[in-house]
Amino acid sequence: MQAREAELPTARTKERREQALAYGLASAESIRDRSIPLFNRGGARYSASGTYLGVPFLEDMRELGGQDVAVIGAPLDAGTTFRPGTRFGPQALRQISHLPSGYNFELGVDLAEQLDMVDVGDVTVIPANIEKSFDQIDKAVAYLHERAVFPVILGGDHSIGYPDVRGLAPLVDGNVGIIHFDRHSDLSEYNLDERMHGTPFFHATNIPNAPATNLVQIGIGGWTGSRAGVKVSRERRASVITMTDIDRWGLERVAEMALEIAWKNAKVVFLSFDIDSVDPAFAPGTGTPEAGGLLPREALRMLHIVTREGLAGMELVEVAPQYDVGDITSVLGVRVINDVLGTLINAGKLGRRPDATPKADPEVERQEDQVNPGGG
Repeated sequence: MQAREAELPTARTKERREQALAYGLASAESIRDRSIPLFNRGGARYSASGTYLGVPFLEDMRELGGQDVAVIGAPLDAGTTFRPGTRFGPQALRQISHLPSGYNFELGVDLAEQLDMVDVGDVTVIPANIEKSFDQIDKAVAYLHERAVFPVILGGDHSIGYPDVRGLAPLVDGNVGIIHFDRHSDLSEYNLDERMHGTPFFHATNIPNAPATNLVQIGIGGWTGSRAGVKVSRERRASVITMTDIDRWGLERVAEMALEIAWKNAKVVFLSFDIDSVDPAFAPGTGTPEAGGLLPREALRMLHIVTREGLAGMELVEVAPQYDVGDITSVLGVRVINDVLGTLINAGKLGRRPDATPKADPEVERQEDQVNPGGG
């Protein structure tokens, strides 16, 4: 990875830095590094710009198309049944996303250089009407898919899983597979007489080309599950992999099984990652915590395997920052997203591989270290 770093490009970083300086004006005369602007327009960590990873905000959605990735927020918590607050999840994820630089030594990836990435803001949800909110999310997600831009959807409670799949499925000429990380199966038909965050995959697998036989759920178990959901999974032949299964068979074997199930006769696969699949010792900022979940390294290892064949999109849901401790849940959520994107780059499924790019510019590296210094 030391050798690979030299192969990563720096052109986009240099272009954005020059633009930030032009837009943000020259800094005070006492500032020796003249690449630092007076007004922060480059997403420096100390004062974040408000978009995910500091990527450009796409104000005019008519200009969407041709980009690799679009980050979109779905700030809905109308589907929660215990502790609300996930509508603040997109905001928390964006804010803490300025901690990482976008470069990962172990993966040999620089997201800023290898992906054309934009943040398109949040879907306008209707807090008092979950079905109208679903319609809004469905249409917004479909808009991204129609323009062949990979969606990274920031939840929001897990009820958004249904409209996220509903927005994708009509645009796929074939079946949609779903890989779902969670402690809860979310297969009930209703919660409190409505479609809510315990129901998305009952309704998603009612979509003709998103059959339950292509749904694989990883990490299910504990004491907060639903017996009604178990009945649905049995009747529809969904694959439910528990923490006990993972302990018995191992991470690699379970991840390979998930790939086989999700991709069998499917054209695309969608990733749904509920942050409560990770043990609340590491992810306390969530609405329905359940002890005994995955360790972060276990989750990341499995994600590297199950996403390497490619994805049509992903959602990261159930981050509720008001229950968090030191932002650690949001930090983990950002790590999940970035690792998935990095894995897709290395697998040749998204963006540009480093071996197809020019050599790095030492001057850009020096400036990057000064604006976003590595380490703590």
